[in-house]
Amino acid sequence: MIPVTTFKGKSVALFGLGGSGLATALALAAGGADVIAWDDSPASVENASAAGIRTGDLRNLDWKTVDALVLSPGVPLTHPKPHWSADLAHAAGAEIVGDVELFVRERRAHAPDCPFIAITGTNGKSTTTALIAHILKASGRDTQLGGNIGTAVLTLDPPKAGRFYVVECSSYQIDLAPTLNPSAGILINLTPDHLDRHGSMQHYADVKERLVAGSGTAIVGVDDTYCEMIADRVERAGTKVVRISKRNVLADGVYADGACLLLAEGGASRQIADLSPIQTLRGSHNAQNAAAAVASCLAVGVSEDEIRAGLASFPGLKHRMQPVGRKGETLFVNDSKATNADAAAPALSSFERIYWIAGGVPKEGGISTLDGFFPKIAKAYLIGEAAPAFAATLGDAVPFEISGTLERAVEDAAADAGKDGSGPVAVLLSPACASFDQYKNFEVRGDAFVKHVAALPGVSMLVEA
Repeated sequence: MIPVTTFKGKSVALFGLGGSGLATALALAAGGADVIAWDDSPASVENASAAGIRTGDLRNLDWKTVDALVLSPGVPLTHPKPHWSADLAHAAGAEIVGDVELFVRERRAHAPDCPFIAITGTNGKSTTTALIAHILKASGRDTQLGGNIGTAVLTLDPPKAGRFYVVECSSYQIDLAPTLNPSAGILINLTPDHLDRHGSMQHYADVKERLVAGSGTAIVGVDDTYCEMIADRVERAGTKVVRISKRNVLADGVYADGACLLLAEGGASRQIADLSPIQTLRGSHNAQNAAAAVASCLAVGVSEDEIRAGLASFPGLKHRMQPVGRKGETLFVNDSKATNADAAAPALSSFERIYWIAGGVPKEGGISTLDGFFPKIAKAYLIGEAAPAFAATLGDAVPFEISGTLERAVEDAAADAGKDGSGPVAVLLSPACASFDQYKNFEVRGDAFVKHVAALPGVSMLVEA
């Protein structure tokens, strides 16, 4: 835990007592703050009380005595309208912050020079974050990984000299971190997302820009117009900018030429890494993620040899294009995190002949946008609620069967793939759907896929079932 000593003796109201909210309340209390917390969920309030946190409805507070409101990232700050607790804090003149801001202040107070890499973007954040942390750990550095990737940042070990932090930041967390100042800040890309919480694409982009604007080195993907403009703007303001690209040649920065990553300086470029042998970094989207990782690791003093070794040994992010088993020419891939069509596209683009397992709770638009990948699909195995609609979309373009369950889909896809005979093939779980008709979440669905693959005769597992 990181005790929040910078709020010692201050009166802090906290709203939102989910996983990160409860961790934040405990960290504030451990640092000596006077905390009172609340949540709309009685069960969450009860859990906090059981953990020793003082709870009470924040509407009953004397807000004149409150120094700060700490909001959990899931609580609206501005759109579609501010949460009532934010309105009360604004009216009282109390600052409103989140857990990443508390971490930033603790680092500034106790170990301002310890390296801190922060990552944001619409797509690829989690893979990039995990890859950076892996490179650092593989090189023997004391590495702390947290943030939006699933580990609350205040549950990490406290800042100290020589300790490296790798923190994934959502737009919600950035919005609540006004003094965010990473050693290296990464903005991978921007496409429309979370507009219900930000009101417009421009406001969403403005929030994301804050992360790199406050960085020692700003690493920005320049393959979309919003990010290209942000890179130019941040550079004009005096911040060092390293541009990255998955498709364009750069005069300065890190860019991909197919599976090769090149480092460009002053118009001259040289290869810094070859991703082609690395199964966990297939596809142009992963070239972009790897370029961001390379640039950030160079920025915090990691050698090129250490970076190459870390890239080569990267095990992949669980449930995201994760190779889990092999039988002969068949590779079994867990991409359960692909919960909509756009998220399934990278995996479908990364393999040449696919036995595709898809379905679950369908998202708006279904899979019609994936029709460009249909020629790669040898056969589809459809599960869950979406099966009839997906079958209608596939029509005569792709052979399919309605398997119903994931277990049957794995068995049938494995049997068909084993008889393919055309060379390397992938049995790919990339559902393009939410999981809630059959599984609690995509993680449980992915774990079930791994279990079913492990049960097949003759499969050599690449991960533990």
